[in-house]
Amino acid sequence: MNRILNLFRPGRGAEDDWAAARGRMVAEQLRAPGRGITDAGVLAAMGAVPREKFVPENFRAEAYEDTALPIGEGQTISQPYIVAFMTEQLQLRPSDRVLEVGTGCGYQAAVLARLVREVFSVEIVEALAARAREDLRRLGFGNVTVRTGDGHGGWTEHAPFDAVMVTCAPDNVPAPLILQLKEGGRMVIPVGPREHQQIYLLQKEQGELTEQAILPVRFVPMTRGGNADV
Repeated sequence: MNRILNLFRPGRGAEDDWAAARGRMVAEQLRAPGRGITDAGVLAAMGAVPREKFVPENFRAEAYEDTALPIGEGQTISQPYIVAFMTEQLQLRPSDRVLEVGTGCGYQAAVLARLVREVFSVEIVEALAARAREDLRRLGFGNVTVRTGDGHGGWTEHAPFDAVMVTCAPDNVPAPLILQLKEGGRMVIPVGPREHQQIYLLQKEQGELTEQAILPVRFVPMTRGGNADV
């Protein structure tokens, strides 16, 4: 961490420093041996989206550390590798429409937005949804729509989706999310109690769903309830 903290001293060009930090993140955390993120679009998106603008100011100097960070309301922003890994698993195309469940601070939605046509993101915590909506608008991510509501039910009005990404962990895959996934679509979702979670990759082919456990993780639990608004 000292190396990152030492970068951001008065007198340096802040934007150049952040860009350099993103470049190191891509090189050392995503391309690194044993990590192996190879999708050029994902790497470009991770190198372009300013993660420092999505974390609280008191954690900004740690924005490009290989770790999750608190964002308030008992929630976190995932470590950069997990964001890139889950994004790569979806095999996204520029024409895709993606549902994200668990907007959080909006960083994952911003990464997705650089790769696809539209992102529809649902966040149950109203304060986080409002902050993410404003930050995404301010940063020019006009193809992201954020809704306050219970992500367990997805977003029926805009379904079906080419891909679904879930960034909070239910005990089981919610049936509405499966129904809202297009034929040929892919979903990445962490499932299980906090101590025994796995990211699953689900694919819908000819009406059948296949699933594969691909990575042990620890996400915040998916919560239920709350009123929805757009």
